[in-house]
Amino acid sequence: MEFVSADPLFWLIAVPAALLVGLSKGGFGAGVVLMAVPMLSFVVPVPVAVALMLPVLMLTDFVNVYVYRGDWSAADLKYLLPGAVIGTGLGWAGFQVLTEDGTRLMVGVIAILFTLDHWLPLRPKSGGPAEARPAGVFWGAFGGFTSFFAHAGGPPIQVYMLPRGLSKRRFVATFAVFFWIANLLKAPVYWGLNLFNEQVLWTALVLMPLAPVGIRIGLWAQNHVSDRVFYTLCYGFLFLTGLKLTWDGVGAMVG
Repeated sequence: MEFVSADPLFWLIAVPAALLVGLSKGGFGAGVVLMAVPMLSFVVPVPVAVALMLPVLMLTDFVNVYVYRGDWSAADLKYLLPGAVIGTGLGWAGFQVLTEDGTRLMVGVIAILFTLDHWLPLRPKSGGPAEARPAGVFWGAFGGFTSFFAHAGGPPIQVYMLPRGLSKRRFVATFAVFFWIANLLKAPVYWGLNLFNEQVLWTALVLMPLAPVGIRIGLWAQNHVSDRVFYTLCYGFLFLTGLKLTWDGVGAMVG
């Protein structure tokens, strides 16, 4: 798998992508992290993009787990975490059969669906408190599967978590623990799939310090930037990126 970290265009895209990961983990828009892989997919293959972002995500997850330590919902994690194991296994199996164009198409469709889910009433965005339930295993597996391919596990987990009516801190803490474990599970699988070569690891190491910077920007942005303006730009860009990746994936598979 070829990868040229000296390409200026790569860094022009990779630096904002890493900052967006931190920005999202800093609490300013949980869905923003979904933009990272589609952005990088313009300059590197999708498998390289997910491998590059995993160490950055693992660092931000570790910081969040520490910050919100003890605040997570054990009742939900007992369902979600077994699902994460199942989803990671399914992701590994799917990786064996999906082509590069198929993976690009999947990432593009995920980006489009996530944007439409934000714009349209496809599912309840809020609700009264609900009990922790075994359905969490399914949503955890779904989240683990989509996370494996594009670090896009947030939407499925939100489908399960939002109706729970948890406090913001408990919600964020549970989210953080789930993806910390999910990303730990992915790391050895990515290694076994040879996604971590020396060049990818060194490049990821360079990008990792940007994550705390993004977290700081996210904390600052919560108080100084209009949510409406920020999300309008982010979701619009994500939708266009999803269309481009979907078009390329379908075109390559049909052509």
